[in-house]
Amino acid sequence: MLKKHILAAATLTGLGILPLAQAEEPQDNRWYVAPFATFINTGGDRGAQDGWGGGMGVGKMIDKHFNVELKGFYQGFDKKPGVNGDEWQLTGATADVQYFFTRKAFAPYTVIGLGGMNTSANKTEAASFIGEAGAGFTYELHDNFLLRSDVRYRYNHNFDATFGRNTDQFSDMTVNLGFVVPFGPKPKAVKFEMPAPAPTPAPAAPDCSTLDSDADGINNCIDQCPSTLSGSKVDNQGCPVSLELKGVNFKYDSAELTLNAMGILDTVAANLINYPEKDDIEVRGHTSSEGSDAYNMKLSQRRSQSVADYLAMKGVSNRLTARGYGESQPIADNSTEEGKSQNRRVELIWMGN
Repeated sequence: MLKKHILAAATLTGLGILPLAQAEEPQDNRWYVAPFATFINTGGDRGAQDGWGGGMGVGKMIDKHFNVELKGFYQGFDKKPGVNGDEWQLTGATADVQYFFTRKAFAPYTVIGLGGMNTSANKTEAASFIGEAGAGFTYELHDNFLLRSDVRYRYNHNFDATFGRNTDQFSDMTVNLGFVVPFGPKPKAVKFEMPAPAPTPAPAAPDCSTLDSDADGINNCIDQCPSTLSGSKVDNQGCPVSLELKGVNFKYDSAELTLNAMGILDTVAANLINYPEKDDIEVRGHTSSEGSDAYNMKLSQRRSQSVADYLAMKGVSNRLTARGYGESQPIADNSTEEGKSQNRRVELIWMGN
């Protein structure tokens, strides 16, 4: 049974219904004895004084709510002054069922009992039926010792034996005080703790060969320059070799930068300032084939110098060397407008690589 409870608790814990630690409530089903003393408040029809008695119960705890018990008792009391008759003596037994609202240290309960009783009084002796109902409590002082008290109403039917009175039915109230001694050790709560969930393993570090942090085409395992400027051509170790300054244009037949070119160079300058590699950089200017070779060589020199001066003005600390190549290094067909546009360009070349 405990295994079933543990499995159920584990399931509910996984659903967030139960806390991590639970205690299996013990089932106390011990036998016990219960000696007691009794004060009896006699009913008016008896014409008798109150009296005293005692007895012993033997019982068993069934579950967390019910006890069953067999109880024997003796009670005696005198007749009232001025009333004819002798001392009353009552000897009987009942089978009781007790219902406990809780099994804590203080445990209130209700009780009903049925049984028989022998009554001797006024030179008459007779057997009778009795029924009892009442309420009480136990208070646990020790696992094997509890105080107990209850108050009961008792109905007594004597089957035509009147004992010199006008009725064969009597009603009394009894107040019982005693103790309960259970046999054997009290079952203890079996505390179990759900195992702590296995720690979520930290995600495995991704394989560096699958990463390219600066998107230069060289994986992180072998990239010696991990923060290469975007758009740079790199060597087989990921270090920059050249960067074409696309969009850096000049006014017609001039080395004067356009406003758009200045905006592009502002971004390039900021990246160069933040880039840790401070190798020398050659700023190369190129032209298309329009005009004479000598003219284009001078124009490309002025344009490369204009770019170098602008970058230096913006705080780039690399040593910048401007050099014009005119139309000597075309990368496209000069016979088309598109090719000529591609040939008119400025490049940064890292001299250390």
